[in-house]
Amino acid sequence: MQLYRLGLLVASFVTSIGAASTFSPARPPAIPLAVRSPYLSTWLTAGSDGGNGGYLAGQWPVFWQNQVTGWAGMIRVDGTSYTWMGQPGPKNVVDQVAYEYTSTKSIFTMHVDNKVQMKITFLSPVTPNDLKRQSLVFSYLNVEVSSLDGQQHNVQVYADISAEWVSGDRNAIAQWEYGTTDGVAYHKVHRQTQLAYSQNNEQAEWGNWYWATDVSDHMTSQSGSGVDVRGKFMSDGKLTNGRDTKFRAIADNWPVFAFSSDLGSVNSSPVSTLFSLGLTQDQAIQYEGASAYAPVPSLWKSYFKTELAALSFFHHDYSDSNNLASAFDSQVAKDSIATAGQDYLTITSLSVRQAFGATQLCGTPDKMYLFLKEISSDGNMNTVDVVFPAYPIFLYTNPELLKLVLNPLFENQEAGKYPNDYSMHDLGSSYPNATGHSDGQDEKMPLEECGNMLIMTLAYAQKSGNTQYLRDHYNLLKQWTSYLVDDSLYPANQISTDDFAGSLANQTNLALKGMIGIQAMSVIANQTGHADDAENYANIAHSYISQWQGLAIAKYANPPRTTLSYGDTASHGLLYNLFADAQLGLGLVPQSVYQMQSDFYPTVANKYGVPLDTRHTYTKGDWECFAAAVASGDTRKMFLKDLATWINETPTNRALTDLYDTITGNYPQNTFVARPVMGGSFAPLLVR
Repeated sequence: MQLYRLGLLVASFVTSIGAASTFSPARPPAIPLAVRSPYLSTWLTAGSDGGNGGYLAGQWPVFWQNQVTGWAGMIRVDGTSYTWMGQPGPKNVVDQVAYEYTSTKSIFTMHVDNKVQMKITFLSPVTPNDLKRQSLVFSYLNVEVSSLDGQQHNVQVYADISAEWVSGDRNAIAQWEYGTTDGVAYHKVHRQTQLAYSQNNEQAEWGNWYWATDVSDHMTSQSGSGVDVRGKFMSDGKLTNGRDTKFRAIADNWPVFAFSSDLGSVNSSPVSTLFSLGLTQDQAIQYEGASAYAPVPSLWKSYFKTELAALSFFHHDYSDSNNLASAFDSQVAKDSIATAGQDYLTITSLSVRQAFGATQLCGTPDKMYLFLKEISSDGNMNTVDVVFPAYPIFLYTNPELLKLVLNPLFENQEAGKYPNDYSMHDLGSSYPNATGHSDGQDEKMPLEECGNMLIMTLAYAQKSGNTQYLRDHYNLLKQWTSYLVDDSLYPANQISTDDFAGSLANQTNLALKGMIGIQAMSVIANQTGHADDAENYANIAHSYISQWQGLAIAKYANPPRTTLSYGDTASHGLLYNLFADAQLGLGLVPQSVYQMQSDFYPTVANKYGVPLDTRHTYTKGDWECFAAAVASGDTRKMFLKDLATWINETPTNRALTDLYDTITGNYPQNTFVARPVMGGSFAPLLVR
């Protein structure tokens, strides 16, 4: 075991459990700490399967892939040291009494020997309508301390990060420096040999990490081995301002980068210490769009001349950023509770950081992109059938974000870079390389992806009022519709977005998506002055949906429902693609089908939800939210209550999975974590 991690884990765990923390609105499987991008994504495992129940002290925060991202916190009160984050060493551990999460914040309340109270806030801002702020891959940690017993106490606060943040290869050489800029003190840490556009264990192998706080006469800093630096604080309550100059492998005596703040004599008036943590990459993505293969800069480069200017802006922006975050949190809470109550807010507020944390804003203000990583399940870029379940959160927060994630898909295909006549599956097989698929050998989901692109393009245009976008892409949209016309009524044996479940011919739900896509094209044609196309596609879609009802409904079953595939009257599945018909206001599918499905789902519900289909007992949380969006009142409540209950009780201990067993609450064979698809939890907000 690494020496710098030798904190008394068992003692920490027991002490924390004894504190009997409350969790509001739930105790999630993993608690988001700093979650801003595919590479700034650090969590506290909380589930019973290897986690310690959601207590910040006593275990190391981890990257979404589950490797440690060394992040430690200590506090000295009247000369005695305590751990409040990680396992840095002190045998004394703070008592965690409460944890609360909102859409942008994780807030821990700690008591230190019944003398002082700590309020520790991890804020990962989400500013959908302020892309300058949203472009910064930075997160805040604010530590507020006040007297708990009415007495004054001498207090020092410590926090550090380790070199583990800079590479997934623990044998890679780390390099670092210390500096100040505009009243901000920072440690800059990076991989000595930068490997642009590459990953190791899913972590970025290029870019600079910044760990920062305010310059102050009461602040000290230090870099060096974890044992030495943390030991210095524990013994003296301050650091040496010394600089370790021996650049070395991450695992070689584990270098850490620390700040200590002497708060002096603390009374009942809160005193705060602010830290900022972030990643800067000048060039973030390799992309083959309309022009030649080329690097794409991080969007923040358009707003700040240097990375230090970006750091300074972010750190000094805490007050405004916190206010914006609180307003966003309040709006999500208000809308969620009004739509479906507290259980629904439990789901939406946990999904926000995860969904946005899979994205990176790139390009320039006049040519902007939102690149999205299919975290954990594949690593593809802008995967169409991953964008599709995520699109409700983009449509809810700012529809322009949906356009930004669709734009590179259109650019690549309209430039003739993709040889197939159906929509491509993804923009590149390995983030951050959006190299496309000029050989046409991407994962084949032709009906799925054509339907998804038509639905999402119309959804964006309707929400934004940007009809020109439909005109710009009309020819390609029409090409995809031709594929749907050929394949939707009797879908060939193929996979859908639920590829883990296997391929199947004549899939009821997949056929429905194709038909909705055709009807969406009828609306697109009508809005762009193509009256003949509009009439033709509408006639086809209505003819197909009439035939589909005869093929796909087990009308003599008790109760009647749609089948998983045509003719298999013993089967059933979540008809989540019905959502798009309602969300787009197409009116293609008769209301009797909506009501039939709504009446059916409660008859097959297990403890934690309705199975995805009759082949397995697992389900997907994103599709449950799609189904809930178009279900009647009691069934909608059932879906959301069961999902919220699962969040609070699941033994899983990784960032929110969308694929779980409805009976045990555990992972199935495939482990999906931290995926942006949970943006689909916002589906009910789009269908009131």
